[in-house]
Amino acid sequence: MNTNVKLSLDTRRKKNDNSYPIILRLSHLRKTTSINLGHSVQPEYWDVKNQKVKRSFKGVSSVSKLNNQLLKEKTRATDIVNDLYEKDELNFLSITQIKKRIVKSVTFNSFLEYGNSLVDEMKKDQHYGNANSYYAVLKILKKFNNGNDLKFNELNYDFLIKFERFHLSRGNSINGLAMYMKTLRAIYNKAIKSAIITKDAYPFVNYKIKTTPTEKRAIDISCIKSIMILKLEETDSLFHYRNYFLVSYMLYGISFIDMAFLKLENIVDNRIRFQRKKTAKPYNIKITSQLQEILSCYTKNKDKNEFIFPVITRDIFELQYKDVLWARKRYNKGLKEIANLCGIEQRLTSYVSRHSFATQAMLQEVPLQAISAMLGHNRLTTTQIYLKTLPNDILDDYNKKLVDI
Repeated sequence: MNTNVKLSLDTRRKKNDNSYPIILRLSHLRKTTSINLGHSVQPEYWDVKNQKVKRSFKGVSSVSKLNNQLLKEKTRATDIVNDLYEKDELNFLSITQIKKRIVKSVTFNSFLEYGNSLVDEMKKDQHYGNANSYYAVLKILKKFNNGNDLKFNELNYDFLIKFERFHLSRGNSINGLAMYMKTLRAIYNKAIKSAIITKDAYPFVNYKIKTTPTEKRAIDISCIKSIMILKLEETDSLFHYRNYFLVSYMLYGISFIDMAFLKLENIVDNRIRFQRKKTAKPYNIKITSQLQEILSCYTKNKDKNEFIFPVITRDIFELQYKDVLWARKRYNKGLKEIANLCGIEQRLTSYVSRHSFATQAMLQEVPLQAISAMLGHNRLTTTQIYLKTLPNDILDDYNKKLVDI
C-alpha cells in the first residue's frame, strides 16, 4: 500500500514560543499533505522515533493524556485509509480526497450538526425552500431528543421507531411523518456520499417509510370556468388571487414562487421564458389571449426589471423569499373565499391549479411524456403521482359503458 499516516511536527510553521504544530503527515502515491491536530510543542520535547510528546514537556497537565489523544487521531485516520484499501478505492482517490474524508469524519459525528451545515450551504446557494424544510425537521428532531445533540450512531432503527410513535401520538398524519423521514434519509445519504459515515450503520435498510393516498387535489373544468367568470372588483384582493390561480393553470401549473419572481423581462416575443427555481428547468410558453388579458392588468407602465405581480416588495433575495411565503399564506386564505363564492366544495389551495392542469391535460389525451415535461418533472413516476386519481365522473362514464350492454 502506497499510503501511510504518521505523527510529526510541521517545521515549516514556527510559532512565537518557538513551538511547531503537531500534525498528521499523510503520504499517498508520492504526495504528502498535513492535517493540523490543534497542539504544538518545541522540537526538544518531540520524540521523532516514537512519534509522541516527551514526558518532560510541561505545556499540558497530562502528557500521557495528550499522547493518547494524538494516537487516537492517528489510529482513526489509519483505519479510514485501511478501509479504503480493503474496498479497493484507495488508489482511485487523490490525496486531497483522502484528507477530506479524514477531516470530515472529525468535524461531523453529530447528525444535527451535519444537518445544520447543509442548511447553511443551501442558504448560501439561495435554496431557501429546502433550507427551511431541513431546518424545521432538525428542530423537531432535537425537541424529540429532549434538546440534546444526536450522534450518527444514535440515529438507528430503534430511534426511528420511537420518533414515529412520538409523531403519530400527537395526532399527526402518516404522510407528515413520511416527509420528516424522507428528509432524515436525505441527510443521511448525503453524509454517506461525503464519506462522513459508512453504509454499515444505515438505519433505513430495515425501516420503511410509510405513506397513505392523498385526497384528490385537482378540480374539474366546470370549477375552473366558474373561477374564471367570477365577477370581482380590481380593488378586491380576491381579484388578484383569482388571477394568480388562473395564471398558474395557464402556465403549465407554474408554482406560486416561480410566478412571484416573474419580471417583465421574462416576456419575450409574446412568450414567457423563465427557469423553474426548484429544478432549474427552462420554460418557454406562448402567451394565449386569455393569459394576455390577465397580464395586461399588471404590466402597464413597468420597467423590464420590475416584477409582474405585486408580491415581492424587498430587494434582498432572502427577504424576497419571505415575501413570497407570506403572500402564499394570504393567497391560500383567499382561495378558500373564492371556493365559497364559486360553490366549490373541494379545498382550494395554490397546488390545486397545478394538479388541475395535469389532470385536464390527461383528459385531453396529452401524452404522459409531454405532461411530465410541461410540469418540469425529471421522472415519469412523479407525474404519475399527480395523475393517480381520475375524477369520479370520468370513472362513472367508463363504468356506464361497461354495464350498458
